[in-house]
Parts: sequence; C-alpha cells; structure tokens
Amino acid sequence: MTVLTWSDDRVEQLKKLWESGLSASQIAAELGSVTRNAVIGKVHRLGLSGRAKSPSSAAPRQRKARPAQQMMRVSRPVSRGNAALAHAFEVELEPDPIAYANVVPMSQRLSLLELSEATCHWPVGDPSSPDFFFCGGKALASLPYCAHHSRIAYQPAADRRRQPSKPTR
Repeated sequence: MTVLTWSDDRVEQLKKLWESGLSASQIAAELGSVTRNAVIGKVHRLGLSGRAKSPSSAAPRQRKARPAQQMMRVSRPVSRGNAALAHAFEVELEPDPIAYANVVPMSQRLSLLELSEATCHWPVGDPSSPDFFFCGGKALASLPYCAHHSRIAYQPAADRRRQPSKPTR
C-alpha cells in the first residue's frame, strides 16, 4: 500500500481549489491519488472549513407543495352515548352492548375464518391461546370495527399525546 504525504505543493493546490469553491470530491479528482475523505480531513486540520457559501446555496430552497393526504378524522364521543361517533361517520348507531362491560358475549365471538366485512375484526386475547377470538359485533360502515372498538382504535392525535407514557421496567 502506498502512503501519500501531503507535500507543500499539494497543500497549496488544495488551499487554492478549496478557496475557489470546489467540493471535496472535485478536489480529490483534481489532485489524483487521494480520496474525498482525505481531502476533508486535511481541510479540517488546516482550518479551511470556514469558507463562504456560494450565493446560490446561501438562499433557502423553496419547498415543494405536498398534496393533501387522505386522513380519517374521528371525533371522540364526549358523552356516554355514541352520538358523536355517529355524527363523525354520518351513520345511525345502535346502542353498543359491549361498551360498558367490555365483555364480548359468547354468541358474538368469531374465529378468523368466520369474519366478514360486516363483523368487527377486533382481536381479543393472545393469538397463541386456544381462547383467542375476534369481537364479531356489527362493524360500522367501511370500517373493520364495531362502534366500541372504533373509539379505541381511532383516537384523535391530541388525546393520544395527552396520555402519560407507561413506565417500562
């Protein structure tokens, strides 16, 4: 392996190229037999890194306008009833029998193979357990969950931020 030293001539040439505004890659190509990282290291050791930026790069770039993203906004119900959720989805809701006890009736529980678009896909329990099931309640239109599980799944961002994080042990 050949180790190149920085001769006085190469250092002077480096300084001139750096002051003229060339990049480290361009200087490395101009000098030959030296890498971009070697140029950056030498510039740093010589204290040359404080060169002025060119006028074109000093002006901030204009950001491209991003298209509006499709987001589902669900307002969180304020009362015990489902009126706010019904208003958010513009649908009529039946009273949610599992909202208060959070217990899914045995007749409503479904396996993965029994799920359909009209049933709630909320998983309950450990998937590796034989007791695992899905809620199976009546799903809201165009959503995979019933009214109760939709309130859990689609919380507004502001409400999620206010909840204290759980300490990890």
